[in-house]
Amino acid sequence: MRTETGPAPASSALGSRFARVRALSTALVAPLSDADATIQSMDDASPAKWHLAHTTWFFETFILRDHVPGYRLFDDRFPFLFNSYYEAEGSRHARKQRGMLARPSLAEILNYRNAVDQALLAALPDLPPQVQTLVELGCNHEQQHQELLLTDILHHFSVNPLESAIWPGAPKVPVAMPGPIGWIEGQAGVVEIGAPSPTSQAFAFDSETPRHTELLHPHAIADRTITNGEWAAFIADGGYRDPRHWLSDGWSWVQAEGIEAPLYWRQDDGVWTRFGLDGRRGIDPAAPVTHVSFFEADAYASWAGARLPTEFEWEAAATGHDPLGGNQLDAAGPVEPRPSSGGPAFFGDVWEWTGSAYRPYPGFKAAEGAVGEYNGKFMSGQFVLRGGSCATPRGHLRAAYRNFFYPHQRWQFTGVRLAKDL
Repeated sequence: MRTETGPAPASSALGSRFARVRALSTALVAPLSDADATIQSMDDASPAKWHLAHTTWFFETFILRDHVPGYRLFDDRFPFLFNSYYEAEGSRHARKQRGMLARPSLAEILNYRNAVDQALLAALPDLPPQVQTLVELGCNHEQQHQELLLTDILHHFSVNPLESAIWPGAPKVPVAMPGPIGWIEGQAGVVEIGAPSPTSQAFAFDSETPRHTELLHPHAIADRTITNGEWAAFIADGGYRDPRHWLSDGWSWVQAEGIEAPLYWRQDDGVWTRFGLDGRRGIDPAAPVTHVSFFEADAYASWAGARLPTEFEWEAAATGHDPLGGNQLDAAGPVEPRPSSGGPAFFGDVWEWTGSAYRPYPGFKAAEGAVGEYNGKFMSGQFVLRGGSCATPRGHLRAAYRNFFYPHQRWQFTGVRLAKDL
C-alpha cells in the first residue's frame, strides 16, 4: 500500500469515513443466517463472517496493537484464524478450510467488530499522521473486501440448487439495445501512467506507483463494454467450440472444465438466464456481459477481430472521466451490470480485463514490514483489470487503480472492452 499520500485526513473526517465503511459491511450481511455466513463454496472464496473478521483483524493488528499503548487483543486466538497471507504475522488457518470455522459465530464476529470500532474511534484523535494513513489504508482494504464479500456470497448461493435470492430484484425496465461499438482514437506517444506523486492527498495503493512514462502506439479503444446479447452471438457462432480463437492454456481450461458460457448462465428451452443476488432471471441482452475469465475475454476479442487494451491504453483513455460516475455500490442490495445510459463510461458495471500482466512499475518498492506484503508478493501470473464494477463501493476507484486476477478466474464482476491497432 501507499502510506505517504500527503497530510493525513483530519481525524473527525477520517472517523466518519471509517464508520461509514464499517457500517456498509455489516449491512451487506444483514440478510444472512449464521449458516449462510459460514459456508465456503470454493478455495478462491471466503465465508462472509471471515471477511467481517479479517478486516477487523487488520485494524486491530496494524493500528490498535501496534500503535495504541496498553491495548489488549479482543481474543488471543483470532490472529491465527483471521490473518490472510501475512507471513510476518506468523502461522494462520489454512485458506481452503475457512468454511470449517463454525465458531466463532456470526454474532460473536459482530461483537468483535463493535469492540474494535469503539477502540479505534476512541484512539483516532491521538494517532499521529502516519498512523492515520494506515487507517485510510484499512478503509480501502475493507472496501476491497466488500466487493469480495458480495461476489463470494453470490458464488455460495449459486451452488445451492434452491438458487435463493438474497435481495428482491429491481423491476426490469426495457432498454433499447446499444448501437454498434464506437471507437475512440487513443493517445499515441509517451504518456504518464500511475498514481500522482506522494505529495498528493489522494489515496493510492503501492502497486499504482511510481508514476512513470509509457509509450503508446496508435490504437483505438471501444466506447463501451461487450453486452450479453453480443456474447450470446459469440456462443451461437461456436465461440466456445473453436480452438482458433483461444490461447493454448485457455483452450485446455475450456476442455477440462466443460466451459460453454459465462459463469452463472444457463440455457432453458433456448432462453439464456443468469443467477444473481436477486435469484435466477433472464439475461438482459443490453447489459454488459460479466463473470467471464481472461481466457474468455481474449477469445472473444480474437473472434471479434480485435484485442484487449493494454492497461496503459485503458488508463490514458479513462483519465479525465469521473470515477464517481457509473453503476457502483452505494448501499446493501442486489447489484448487477446495467445497460449503458449513453456516452463513454469507464467506471462501474464490470471490471475490464486488459492484456497486461500484473507486474511492478519501474522503481516499485514494497513498504517495510508486514503491510509491505499487501500487493507486491502477488505480481506473478495474473492479469490487470481496470474500471471497477457494480459491486465496487463508490469512492474507491480512480483511473490509476489496478485490480488483478488469475486468467481462469471469473467469479468477480469481470467483463470486456475491446481495442484495436491503428
